Amino acid sequence: MTDDKTIDIKGILERLPHRFPFLMVDRVRSVTAGKSIVALKNVTANEAHFEGHFPGHPVMPGVLIIEALAQAAGVLAWESVTDEERLWILYLVGIDKTRFKQPVMPGDQLVLNVELVQRRRNLWRFEGRAEVDGKVVAATDLLLADGPKP
Repeated sequence: MTDDKTIDIKGILERLPHRFPFLMVDRVRSVTAGKSIVALKNVTANEAHFEGHFPGHPVMPGVLIIEALAQAAGVLAWESVTDEERLWILYLVGIDKTRFKQPVMPGDQLVLNVELVQRRRNLWRFEGRAEVDGKVVAATDLLLADGPKP
């Protein structure tokens, strides 16, 4: 377990099973095992979803913002357990109290703030908040469950 450190893209790829085009975390600014993480997602115009959502007025789909928060939660969970416990993959199994406050556009940088609220056996509960330029753009409660790696 590690505390209050940064993680680059190489480290993220070691911790998450996601790959292009579905990897939604570019960098971890700070992580404190068992507590919280602050990660970054750089929103770029060349992402495929912007072609159809919405043409002429590109807006990042809300579900992808939630996915980015869930992936940040996955990195936090990975950092919060021992090497021996890392024989599972986390699945997003629930979201609650989700709100979208303003659209996210190409050129924005999402700051993903996630706090671990509770862990019981294989269930992990997190509170997530995505911000752009210091303003909350989305907030949600996440429930993740760990299961065996395929």
